[in-house]
Amino acid sequence: MDVVSRGRVVSRDGTEIGYERYGDGRAVVLVDGPDCAGRALAGLLARRFSVVMYERRRAAALEREIEDLAAVLEAAGPRAAVHGTETGGALALAGAAAGLPMDAVSVYEPEPLADGLVRAVHARVLVVDGGASPAATRQAARALTAALPRARHRTLTGQTHEVAPHVLAPVLAEFLDEPVP
Repeated sequence: MDVVSRGRVVSRDGTEIGYERYGDGRAVVLVDGPDCAGRALAGLLARRFSVVMYERRRAAALEREIEDLAAVLEAAGPRAAVHGTETGGALALAGAAAGLPMDAVSVYEPEPLADGLVRAVHARVLVVDGGASPAATRQAARALTAALPRARHRTLTGQTHEVAPHVLAPVLAEFLDEPVP
């Protein structure tokens, strides 16, 4: 996977955030979880999309991380979609709730969010979980889907909390390719 470009954006508090862009096409910002395993997924999605990955501030308050995501979205361009895994999924949804300009949001087994934040998300959302993940994780994904105004749910058979990128990528691509109503 070749880097198309590297850049830096400045978050609202003055912190510089580095990012890399792969591929060409509609912009998709990947918000990694704690395992930083998004590179393989980025490589698969970069065949059809312009994938932007950035360096998250791991110990930052949610408000700072939302400001960072806002700066990255501005660099990604209009109509960008966002995908987040675990804590990255929670951040993606919190950013959507805060009104960041996201065309669509997909999340894989996100960390739980406060109900007030969930109700404020008005973007199209795909909530994905693994069929071999713990029952509580799958139930939380279904409950989140039910609470979001414009969401749908998908379970990936045989997948665990550590989803295989080659299984997740086509599901995300199908969701992102849907016409926006």
